[in-house]
Amino acid sequence: MEGDSTTVNITETPKERKGKAPLLAPPPPSSGVKPTLVQKALKGPKGGYKRGLAVFDVVLRLAGIAAALGAAIAMGSTDQTLPFFTQFFQFKAEFDDLPAFTFFVVANSITAAYLALSIPISIVCIVRPHLVAPRALLMFLDTVAVALTTAAAGGAASIVYLAHNGNSDANWPAICQQFNDFCQEVSGAVVASFITVVVLMCLVVLSAFSI
Repeated sequence: MEGDSTTVNITETPKERKGKAPLLAPPPPSSGVKPTLVQKALKGPKGGYKRGLAVFDVVLRLAGIAAALGAAIAMGSTDQTLPFFTQFFQFKAEFDDLPAFTFFVVANSITAAYLALSIPISIVCIVRPHLVAPRALLMFLDTVAVALTTAAAGGAASIVYLAHNGNSDANWPAICQQFNDFCQEVSGAVVASFITVVVLMCLVVLSAFSI
């Protein structure tokens, strides 16, 4: 009897099982932390890239303002009076003698004003580079400005070409031999306007990459 051993089975009730917890329980899954860190890691470089494009956008707009305003002022202040005249005629050339030059001044003035007014929107894109609506608005307005400025520069360039070379078929003589200063000033204004067109095209491309 002394060598016999008695085995006692103790069963746990369901209440006792619920009350016990493992000593080394795994931590609860933190579903909200890891995606946030991943999103920050992914958004960080992208945001910095867009912010850099937005800063370059502001620089280009300042350059476009200078070019468009310079073109409008150069064309608007262009006139030349020849030192000789007759009893009935005085030989004088002004920009408003030709509608193409008048349209040139108006169009470049509008473009310069638009670029100045668009700078605050571009600054918003620097502060919040992930916003799409301001960038899409700038791209649309920049495209309109490209069309307007290109039309003005192209029309003025055709008149400048005729002033330098004339047209023998239409019996239009070249006037730049007489009005040399006038032709040089309007030629410089046309070059500045085409520089504005290039700047605006770069702005459209930047906006397309930023969206």
